[in-house]
Amino acid sequence: MGKILETNDIQVPTFGYELLRDEVIPEILGRDCAQIMYWTGRAMGRKYPCKTLEEIIAFFEKAGWGSLQLTKEKKEEMIFEVTSPIIASRLTSNKDALFGLEAGFLAESVQAIKKYATETHEKVNVKKGIVTFTARWDIKEEI
Repeated sequence: MGKILETNDIQVPTFGYELLRDEVIPEILGRDCAQIMYWTGRAMGRKYPCKTLEEIIAFFEKAGWGSLQLTKEKKEEMIFEVTSPIIASRLTSNKDALFGLEAGFLAESVQAIKKYATETHEKVNVKKGIVTFTARWDIKEEI
Protein backbone atom coordinates (compact mmCIF):
# COMPACT_ATOMS: atom_id res chain seq x y z
CA MET A 1 0.00 0.00 0.00
CA GLY A 2 1.21 3.53 -0.73
CA LYS A 3 2.28 5.90 2.03
CA ILE A 4 -0.66 6.99 4.16
CA LEU A 5 -0.45 9.64 6.85
CA GLU A 6 -0.71 7.91 10.23
CA THR A 7 -3.60 9.53 12.07
CA ASN A 8 -4.91 6.66 14.18
CA ASP A 9 -5.23 8.78 17.31
CA ILE A 10 -7.10 11.65 15.62
CA GLN A 11 -10.89 11.55 15.60
CA VAL A 12 -13.09 13.52 13.22
CA PRO A 13 -16.80 14.11 13.83
CA THR A 14 -18.89 12.11 11.38
CA PHE A 15 -20.90 15.23 10.60
CA GLY A 16 -17.85 16.79 8.90
CA TYR A 17 -17.21 13.60 6.96
CA GLU A 18 -20.84 13.33 5.86
CA LEU A 19 -20.95 17.02 4.99
CA LEU A 20 -18.00 16.66 2.63
CA ARG A 21 -19.05 13.31 1.10
CA ASP A 22 -22.76 13.96 0.71
CA GLU A 23 -23.07 17.72 0.33
CA VAL A 24 -19.87 19.56 -0.66
CA ILE A 25 -18.49 17.12 -3.24
CA PRO A 26 -21.82 16.58 -5.03
CA GLU A 27 -22.37 20.36 -5.07
CA ILE A 28 -18.98 20.91 -6.71
CA LEU A 29 -19.21 18.02 -9.18
CA GLY A 30 -22.88 18.40 -10.07
CA ARG A 31 -24.73 15.78 -12.07
CA ASP A 32 -21.51 13.97 -13.02
CA CYS A 33 -20.65 13.35 -9.37
CA ALA A 34 -21.31 9.59 -9.37
CA GLN A 35 -19.09 8.96 -12.41
CA ILE A 36 -16.32 11.25 -11.20
CA MET A 37 -16.30 9.63 -7.77
CA TYR A 38 -16.09 6.16 -9.38
CA TRP A 39 -13.12 7.14 -11.55
CA THR A 40 -11.49 8.92 -8.61
CA GLY A 41 -11.84 5.68 -6.65
CA ARG A 42 -10.12 3.81 -9.48
CA ALA A 43 -7.30 6.38 -9.42
CA MET A 44 -6.98 5.85 -5.66
CA GLY A 45 -6.75 2.12 -6.32
CA ARG A 46 -3.73 2.77 -8.54
CA LYS A 47 -2.17 5.19 -6.05
CA TYR A 48 -2.67 2.81 -3.11
CA PRO A 49 -2.36 -0.63 -4.72
CA CYS A 50 -3.58 -3.68 -2.82
CA LYS A 51 -2.09 -7.02 -3.74
CA THR A 52 -4.45 -9.20 -1.69
CA LEU A 53 -8.03 -9.26 -0.51
CA GLU A 54 -6.74 -8.77 3.04
CA GLU A 55 -5.02 -5.52 1.98
CA ILE A 56 -8.26 -4.27 0.38
CA ILE A 57 -10.16 -5.01 3.60
CA ALA A 58 -7.48 -3.24 5.65
CA PHE A 59 -7.58 -0.22 3.33
CA PHE A 60 -11.36 0.09 3.73
CA GLU A 61 -10.94 0.08 7.51
CA LYS A 62 -8.08 2.58 7.46
CA ALA A 63 -9.95 4.92 5.08
CA GLY A 64 -12.98 4.84 7.36
CA TRP A 65 -15.10 3.29 4.60
CA GLY A 66 -16.30 0.47 6.83
CA SER A 67 -15.85 -3.24 7.40
CA LEU A 68 -15.59 -4.94 4.04
CA GLN A 69 -16.45 -8.61 3.79
CA LEU A 70 -16.37 -10.95 0.80
CA THR A 71 -19.76 -12.71 0.88
CA LYS A 72 -19.62 -14.71 -2.35
CA GLU A 73 -17.14 -15.51 -5.12
CA LYS A 74 -18.03 -16.97 -8.48
CA LYS A 75 -16.05 -17.65 -11.65
CA GLU A 76 -16.22 -14.04 -12.86
CA GLU A 77 -17.45 -12.01 -9.89
CA MET A 78 -17.01 -11.25 -6.23
CA ILE A 79 -19.75 -9.89 -4.01
CA PHE A 80 -18.81 -7.78 -1.00
CA GLU A 81 -20.74 -6.13 1.79
CA VAL A 82 -19.54 -3.12 3.70
CA THR A 83 -20.96 -2.06 7.02
CA SER A 84 -20.18 0.55 9.65
CA PRO A 85 -21.95 2.94 11.98
CA ILE A 86 -20.95 5.77 9.61
CA ILE A 87 -22.59 4.05 6.63
CA ALA A 88 -25.74 3.41 8.64
CA SER A 89 -25.76 7.07 9.70
CA ARG A 90 -25.18 8.31 6.15
CA LEU A 91 -28.03 6.17 4.85
CA THR A 92 -30.37 7.30 7.62
CA SER A 93 -29.74 10.97 6.89
CA ASN A 94 -29.34 10.67 3.11
CA LYS A 95 -30.95 7.77 1.27
CA ASP A 96 -29.17 8.97 -1.91
CA ALA A 97 -25.67 8.73 -0.39
CA LEU A 98 -23.06 7.83 -2.99
CA PHE A 99 -20.53 5.02 -2.69
CA GLY A 100 -18.85 5.38 -6.07
CA LEU A 101 -15.47 6.17 -4.54
CA GLU A 102 -15.47 2.83 -2.77
CA ALA A 103 -16.82 1.02 -5.85
CA GLY A 104 -14.09 2.48 -8.06
CA PHE A 105 -11.36 1.61 -5.57
CA LEU A 106 -12.70 -1.92 -5.31
CA ALA A 107 -12.87 -2.28 -9.11
CA GLU A 108 -9.27 -1.19 -9.55
CA SER A 109 -8.05 -3.37 -6.68
CA VAL A 110 -9.86 -6.52 -7.82
CA GLN A 111 -8.65 -5.87 -11.38
CA ALA A 112 -5.05 -5.73 -10.14
CA ILE A 113 -5.47 -9.03 -8.31
CA LYS A 114 -7.46 -10.94 -10.96
CA LYS A 115 -5.60 -9.43 -13.96
CA TYR A 116 -8.83 -8.96 -15.95
CA ALA A 117 -10.77 -5.79 -16.78
CA THR A 118 -13.11 -5.28 -13.83
CA GLU A 119 -16.10 -3.08 -13.03
CA THR A 120 -17.89 -2.73 -9.72
CA HIS A 121 -21.47 -1.70 -9.04
CA GLU A 122 -22.95 -0.82 -5.69
CA LYS A 123 -26.38 -1.47 -4.27
CA VAL A 124 -27.56 0.29 -1.14
CA ASN A 125 -29.83 -1.38 1.41
CA VAL A 126 -31.12 1.51 3.51
CA LYS A 127 -33.09 -0.73 5.91
CA LYS A 128 -30.07 -2.86 6.79
CA GLY A 129 -27.62 0.06 6.61
CA ILE A 130 -25.25 -1.81 4.29
CA VAL A 131 -23.82 -1.43 0.82
CA THR A 132 -23.28 -4.42 -1.46
CA PHE A 133 -20.60 -4.21 -4.13
CA THR A 134 -20.51 -6.60 -7.06
CA ALA A 135 -17.14 -6.74 -8.84
CA ARG A 136 -17.32 -8.45 -12.24
CA TRP A 137 -14.38 -9.13 -14.52
CA ASP A 138 -14.18 -10.10 -18.16
CA ILE A 139 -11.96 -13.15 -18.66
CA LYS A 140 -11.73 -12.22 -22.35
CA GLU A 141 -10.06 -8.92 -21.47
CA GLU A 142 -6.77 -9.71 -19.75
CA ILE A 143 -4.82 -6.82 -18.24
